[in-house]
Amino acid sequence: MPPKKKSGASNQKEASGHKDSATKQEKDPEQQNTLSKKRKANTESEQPVKASRRSARGTPKPKPSHSQLLNYLLSHDAEAQCRPPDETEDIESRGKDIKTYSSSVLNPFEELTCAMILSRPISHRLGLRSIRTILNSPYSFNSALAIKNAGEEKVTQAFYDARTQHKDKTAAQLYELANTVLEKFTAAEGDEQGTQLGRVLKEHKGDVDEAVEELKKEIKGFGATGIEIFLRRVQWLEGWDARYPYVDSKTQKALEELGLPSDANDLRDAVEQEWKTLNTKHLAGEDEAGRKRRAFVVILERASTTLLESKVDDVSAAAAAFASET
Repeated sequence: MPPKKKSGASNQKEASGHKDSATKQEKDPEQQNTLSKKRKANTESEQPVKASRRSARGTPKPKPSHSQLLNYLLSHDAEAQCRPPDETEDIESRGKDIKTYSSSVLNPFEELTCAMILSRPISHRLGLRSIRTILNSPYSFNSALAIKNAGEEKVTQAFYDARTQHKDKTAAQLYELANTVLEKFTAAEGDEQGTQLGRVLKEHKGDVDEAVEELKKEIKGFGATGIEIFLRRVQWLEGWDARYPYVDSKTQKALEELGLPSDANDLRDAVEQEWKTLNTKHLAGEDEAGRKRRAFVVILERASTTLLESKVDDVSAAAAAFASET
């Protein structure tokens, strides 16, 4: 038999029931909301309370004072920390008396040579390795005359031994530089080796800016970058100290990242202010004024290397914990 159809009254009653239920749900949204929040609160209350965790990365690192930074940058600790690893290995292998750009006192000609090499499109470490190679035995290119007497072939061999880039071009420019210095910038008396560049200063009546412009004009491969490097390094030496205090553009950035004054006069004043607390006994210089200039140059060199070697955070942390040597 076919199933019986529901009566109309029954259908109307069922529809009415659904309608009443829907109407009831629409009328009580607040009550449902409240119940939902209560259930959520009860569930959360059953979970164990977790202690707040603070990331170690978010912990602020102590910032060193100017006194700590200056003292640290002048220390033997900073000298070792800022030095590239291959230079450390070279010193351990050949002895601490080898000449290095980072630590040794160099004459004006050596500084000119280094500035030209470091302004080449090579890495800082390759530049430093080239400098160690040419300044030390068996080459010892410490004067313009030494390079001229060695000859271009030997100069080229030095750069091949340094395992650097642009060997032939750099060697040719260095040999030409030495000959130019001997012909145009070496005094007839007292500087036969061509180490002091005294003649160029004398011809420009001690005006260092004019003197370096003359060097730039006459020396191939010695441009704006080379001038900045050269001035940063020679400003403590007699005659060239007329340009003191000087901070080059790249070292300004390094000083800023370390938290030291980047303006040349402000940094000089900071060194003057902290002078009595600084350990400067090991610095070169014929008198206190000379040692102050040398300290200024060392600070710039260490700051610059810190940035180039990506050690700003490490040096800052070491300086913050540094106790001055006695």
